[in-house]
Amino acid sequence: YLDNLGVQISGWTNALPDMVISHLFGKEEIHSNHDLIRHYRQHIINDMNQTNLHLFVNSYNSRRDLEIERPVPGINVVTLQCPVLLVVGDSSPAVDAVVECNSKLDPTRTTLLKMADCGGLPQVSQPAKLAEAFKYFVQGMGYIPSASMTRLMRSRTASGSSVTSLEGTRSRSHTGEGTRSRSHTGDGARNRSHTDTRIELTPNSASNAEQSSPKSMEVSC
Repeated sequence: YLDNLGVQISGWTNALPDMVISHLFGKEEIHSNHDLIRHYRQHIINDMNQTNLHLFVNSYNSRRDLEIERPVPGINVVTLQCPVLLVVGDSSPAVDAVVECNSKLDPTRTTLLKMADCGGLPQVSQPAKLAEAFKYFVQGMGYIPSASMTRLMRSRTASGSSVTSLEGTRSRSHTGEGTRSRSHTGDGARNRSHTDTRIELTPNSASNAEQSSPKSMEVSC
């Protein structure tokens, strides 16, 4: 009995890493990204409880399908009532299953995000894009209407404001020497020159409001 148990445990140790790897990663990743596969294989063998992992794999393999159907007007069917975001990498082994699941959900409440250049772990290979997708999904539900801009969007807005301010400065610098002379005629003229300077350095002034206001931006995944 002990010998048979030892053989079974040895079989689990050898087979489980391959099963988990094939579940998480597509064939392309397994053959091309050797460092990543080696890292996760060592993590599965050395850091995970093999008995618990075996029980988990058995439970996963014996799971039942979700008995859901796409809603049809006039027909009462079982489906998810909440907003759903389905995320899958374009080279993930689960692409077909995710697409099939999407076909069974309410299209008005479901968003399918297929991430390019990504396998079975988008949270590892494309964490920034995935976080951005989550942010816009939650924003679309109305929970964070004033979501902060992305770093790229902030840089674009700042660049646009700088260009607007610079163009305004150049246009005012060519108005003539009369303007310069009037800026030194008295306190009232000095106040006007200071007012001009403040307007010049304020990118969100009334004249530049449309050019410098933040624009919405979609995530390209």
